[in-house]
Amino acid sequence: MGSKSLAVAQCIVDKSEVPISPMKLLKLVYIAHGYRLGLDGAPLLDEQVQAWKFGPVVASVYHAVRDYCSNPVTKVAGAGEWAGVLTIRELMIISIVLDKYGRVDAVALSGATHKPGTPWSTTWSMRQQNTEISNDLITHFYRNMMGEPVHSSL
Repeated sequence: MGSKSLAVAQCIVDKSEVPISPMKLLKLVYIAHGYRLGLDGAPLLDEQVQAWKFGPVVASVYHAVRDYCSNPVTKVAGAGEWAGVLTIRELMIISIVLDKYGRVDAVALSGATHKPGTPWSTTWSMRQQNTEISNDLITHFYRNMMGEPVHSSL
């Protein structure tokens, strides 16, 4: 059985109405995690998001889909079945994120997650490259953003 993080990624791939590149998938997984933290104060993923050079990354998802390069992801390696892993609430949050951001291109999503004041930017600027972005930081950011119609940086 795969990790919950991989199950979230596969669910996003399966539910998306448009093809999703690895870069876009990484951003959508992160945003969905942020929404869950912001709305419920509970993590969506079973591992920490890390501050990599090119933005917030869930390492297991990156490694599972990197061989797709810029091609659409069809199968997240090691994901297993997500139906029995994700709750109805978690599926609802993933649907909200896909409705809002599923058609936004990967470059715009990447730019939004890199803006000053984002959890990635805060962690990266503290010279904590390639380290965990705290869920507290992500929770605070997404709680503040929840009243806005789209991601504050898009």
